Amino acid sequence: RSTKSLYNMMVSVTKVLGVLCLAQTATSFTTTPTLPTFQQSSPLCMATVEAAETDENLTSQGLLKRDRYVATNRFAVRTNKGAKFEARWANRKSRLSELNGFKYFHLMRRVTLDEDGTCTYDAGEKSDGSNMGNYVSFTIWEKKSDFSAWRKGDAFKEAHGGTSIGAFMSTMISSALILKGPPRPAFYDGLLVQSTTPDNVPETIDGWRNVEADGKVNLPAECFIACNQFFVPADNGAAFEKRWADRESMLKKCEGFVAFSMLRRDTGGKGHGVVPMDENTEPTYLSTTIWENRAAFDKWREGTAFKKAHGAKPPSEQQGSKSEGPANPPQPLWAKPPQPVFYEGTLVISKPEGA
Repeated sequence: RSTKSLYNMMVSVTKVLGVLCLAQTATSFTTTPTLPTFQQSSPLCMATVEAAETDENLTSQGLLKRDRYVATNRFAVRTNKGAKFEARWANRKSRLSELNGFKYFHLMRRVTLDEDGTCTYDAGEKSDGSNMGNYVSFTIWEKKSDFSAWRKGDAFKEAHGGTSIGAFMSTMISSALILKGPPRPAFYDGLLVQSTTPDNVPETIDGWRNVEADGKVNLPAECFIACNQFFVPADNGAAFEKRWADRESMLKKCEGFVAFSMLRRDTGGKGHGVVPMDENTEPTYLSTTIWENRAAFDKWREGTAFKKAHGAKPPSEQQGSKSEGPANPPQPLWAKPPQPVFYEGTLVISKPEGA
């Protein structure tokens, strides 16, 4: 009797599941697909959408397909705690360089540029929140799936003190003494990637750098990073990317150049500590150029390569000849002027082929 009741229950459950599957199938076929929204007044946006139908390098929304996936974590390090924070990173256990899909890593400390060619650490202010991001971890992955696999695996737990309750509590207490509030992750699609093959790759042991860090003296700078923050509305994303794709770059010919990528914020990124992005205060795009040092950056900025890249408009935006009379300048693609930010990088880890 009980067997018959169990059989009848299984039949009923099967019927319910069947109805749900049919309903889901019907919904998937009757839902009207939505098209990406672009500003009708921008012919450049419309041209990009049309090109997406035939250009295999573009998504269906007319955006560039990612070349890399970049994961960052932004920290607000307390006053005079920078050396201790760096020592925590230097002395941590990690197998990062041995993981599938890993390409490049460095830890960045934000700086201001002094006129004598040196840099001064920019801690920011607690009162206005500008201390957030005075340190940033920066990791480049071959694919987003590689990053996801690392975050779900044992290597992530080992690096973040999650191997035991004691190790986790020790990490949390140490963080509270060094950091002002929790870190804030930010994830990006890496576009238009350029990279050189490094002459020397820093040595790693078991997947991580082996350097001396006493928590009293800052680690030496191993690279210099120049970023430009762009606040681009979603409707202008395709046009903005096309503008960058069309420009002529001579970065690889510049002495001291390491890597470049245009980072597009992945607003769909999920994970512990991820909060919705505020487009009024956070950039949607971030140009990121890594140099061997500040001197290499200064030499590029003062040379012809910089002037050529920033002086002429790309072919897609060039107007007619002067004899045709003055032409209307192209509308700005960002909501407010770009904001530069600079960093010194340390604890560099790189694949032999570069980023």
